[in-house]
Amino acid sequence: MPLQPIPDLGPATLGFRASGTITADDYKNVLDPAIKNAVDHEEPIRLLFVLGKDYQGYSLGALWQDLQLVKVPRDMWSRIAVVTDNKGITEAIHLFHFALPAEVRVFPVDDEADAVAWLN
Repeated sequence: MPLQPIPDLGPATLGFRASGTITADDYKNVLDPAIKNAVDHEEPIRLLFVLGKDYQGYSLGALWQDLQLVKVPRDMWSRIAVVTDNKGITEAIHLFHFALPAEVRVFPVDDEADAVAWLN
């Protein structure tokens, strides 16, 4: 599966490592259940999303699933850390950060530990 959970990040911190192409099934089987569990337990979501060097992008189905995250109440989001060296993704996040439901920071791949520390 191109989307793998990252264990042991700290309380109420969800982490995922993306490789290859992310599909709708990745959302349905990995990301969505973890977010639903956090919402059900009323835990503010702190999300670490690591896009490794072998990350290739999203399928159309995954993009649709991503849009469905707007259904999560805005006050359930705390912080989002995106770890990537992809300049296009970094620029897109900086351009559209105002539309995202939480404080978002982008970290270079070599600074993944800093991203975890910022979330916690």
